Amino acid sequence: MTRTMENETFDYVIIGGGSAGSVLAERLSADGKNTICVLEAGPADTNPFLHIPAGYVKTLVNPALTWTFKSQPSAGTAGRAIALPQGKVMGGSSSLNGLVYNRGQADDFNHWAQLGNIGWGYDDVLPYFRKSERRIGGDDKYRGRDGGIVISDPGWTHPLCEAFIEGVVAKGIPRSNDYNAESQAGVGYFQRMIHNGKRISAARAFLRPAMQRSNVSVRTNVRVNRILLEGKRAVGVRYRAPGRESAEKNLYARREVILSAGTINSTRLLQVSGIGPGPLLQSLAVPVLHELPGVGENFRDHYFVRLAARLKDGVISLNQQAKGWRLAVEILKWAAGRPSVLALSPSVLHVFWKSDSALEQPDIQFVCTPGSYKPGRVYVLDDFPAITCGFTQERPESVGFVRITSPDPEADPLIQPNFLSAQKDQAVVIRAVRMAREFLQTPQLAPFFAEEAVPGSQAQTDEQLLDFARQTGNTGYHLVGTCSMGPASNAKAVVDPQLRVHGLAGLRVVDASVMPMIPSANTYASTLMIAEKGADLIKNGGA
Repeated sequence: MTRTMENETFDYVIIGGGSAGSVLAERLSADGKNTICVLEAGPADTNPFLHIPAGYVKTLVNPALTWTFKSQPSAGTAGRAIALPQGKVMGGSSSLNGLVYNRGQADDFNHWAQLGNIGWGYDDVLPYFRKSERRIGGDDKYRGRDGGIVISDPGWTHPLCEAFIEGVVAKGIPRSNDYNAESQAGVGYFQRMIHNGKRISAARAFLRPAMQRSNVSVRTNVRVNRILLEGKRAVGVRYRAPGRESAEKNLYARREVILSAGTINSTRLLQVSGIGPGPLLQSLAVPVLHELPGVGENFRDHYFVRLAARLKDGVISLNQQAKGWRLAVEILKWAAGRPSVLALSPSVLHVFWKSDSALEQPDIQFVCTPGSYKPGRVYVLDDFPAITCGFTQERPESVGFVRITSPDPEADPLIQPNFLSAQKDQAVVIRAVRMAREFLQTPQLAPFFAEEAVPGSQAQTDEQLLDFARQTGNTGYHLVGTCSMGPASNAKAVVDPQLRVHGLAGLRVVDASVMPMIPSANTYASTLMIAEKGADLIKNGGA
């Protein structure tokens, strides 16, 4: 490989300016000793809707700010392809996600350690969860006070929310003080990455502060097409600046190339670079530079199903509050710094509980919002007052894959989550539909309740409820696992517990793709934790 004077060199090249990449840029540049270059495929986070919490209804469907991936159809989705948008902007998905801060259960990370990932048990990772957050309230044993991500409780309340909580408590489920502390179980309001009415993305908390330093260069709207190898060492990347006709350039790393492009893009880039399953690469005429069978395997996501109840005429839900003159009032309230629907996360309430009383820990996450969306329409509110109760199985057993279909680095990969393919997942989803139904029909909600709108009273048998889940379920946007972490003895592991790609020097993966199992939670908090711990591993040489 010939290096010319035109090629630039930095100590670290970070591929992706999303959640993990933002943390890494800040932490690796803080002491001023290293030069950092962050390559982000999307634009700067200047769109105003990125900073208004309710703006996700605009940004999540904006192709200028998202990777517009889709899954392959499957039996578990009744033959439907599921849209899998991912953030393509500074801050990545943290700039347009659902704003929920949810770590998961201690057992999630203890299980990671049991799989051979020494140093990733709950006691090991708790300091890194605490490091990234600035929690308003909570127990100092579990919560951080000095991090960049402000974690707040909603100041906004609604009679429907309080009635829902009271009804769930009456069923024997406790009201939760802090589901991110000692116990996840219970019902309450979600904690959010919102402060003073605005979204706190990873870009705002970490990347923008890092950009003020002279040793950090952030380049937006650039497409990384290859990881460059010299033998078994990653030495840089090949990228293209804006415009397909622009020439490719090489960028070199003295120390390491760090892949933080997200579960789909990290997989795609490894595979098109000749790092991955030999048979797949050979079938596409991609030279096999380093065979790693696990790249693209172990793909996991949460599958969300939502029920909705129609409320009595005259009840004011979000369906009415977010339209017409009422919306104008909410905009004025938000501008004045008062609680407003514009500063809400899409999921307002949570219930973490068990599908079977014999279980020791919750295995279902329910979400509730005092509003509803039109079937098949992305974030388009219904015309009648309603309340929604959705759910996901926290630790699904269904496993899929991500595989390139062409040597072209810009060709979309084949993505198959295999939702509801595991029999256990099917059994849990049936129980969860019945539980969500009960939560919507408690005596406490009866003064508001008119009828079940979705799925409707005609769906009663197990097969009918399972069919409903297959016909209407959607992604949780929690894509993980395709560059799974594990020891060398695990043939399908892609990175070791220091996040180094097995068999290669100078290359790490630091993003949600390294999770060996999906946590019983939204995945953003865990991604921040991985980046915090990853930064320490990198600074300490991997120890």
